[in-house]
Amino acid sequence: MKKQKKETILVFCAHNDDNVVGAGATLAKYAKEGKEVTTIIFSYGELSHPWLQPKEITKIRVKESKKADKIMGLKRNIYLGLKEGNFLKQVREKHMDKKIKELIKKYKPIKIFTHSRDDPFPDHQAVFKAVVDVVNTMRTKCDVYTFQVWNPVKLLRRNYPKLIVDINETLPIKVRAFKEHKSQKVTIISLLWSIYVRALWNGFNHKMKYAEVFYKVR
Repeated sequence: MKKQKKETILVFCAHNDDNVVGAGATLAKYAKEGKEVTTIIFSYGELSHPWLQPKEITKIRVKESKKADKIMGLKRNIYLGLKEGNFLKQVREKHMDKKIKELIKKYKPIKIFTHSRDDPFPDHQAVFKAVVDVVNTMRTKCDVYTFQVWNPVKLLRRNYPKLIVDINETLPIKVRAFKEHKSQKVTIISLLWSIYVRALWNGFNHKMKYAEVFYKVR
């Protein structure tokens, strides 16, 4: 009897903690259900510590990312190696659209998660545009959902369908994974409170204790 192939989830994000902040509890839940989660990370985030050599901070951030992924049960992460600050230009110059398309064809995901178009961080907006532009050229029936990282708690209202995920069991896993990014102290201080607030608010609005909510854009 032929072994059934595991369902795959792809996550496209700018930096290696974005997937945790935006969708960590949901990804951990999918991993518990036996799905393979692969994260495509556009940048190593070496500019987060300009006083360190790029190779040094890259090594630190990759190590942190692997620890976080292990906690969440994720399958793998793949770095595209873009420099922070002007992703869209690099996507064009380095033909990253082809790479994104190759990865989607290779892993055949049932769902794709990426940044919100409303995220105020330019590189996050660029990832959203790059991914959605590529998917729109493909015949894949895969749904694309967006998550929030730096969006304010009161999000812009959009008429997109929603994916609502009960994360009562996996929110602690998300928090543990996020705290593994020890080099990102400012980010942890800035966003840890919002992880709890957003989970509580989403849960309250959907009659759950904690929830993550994603917007379907394709």
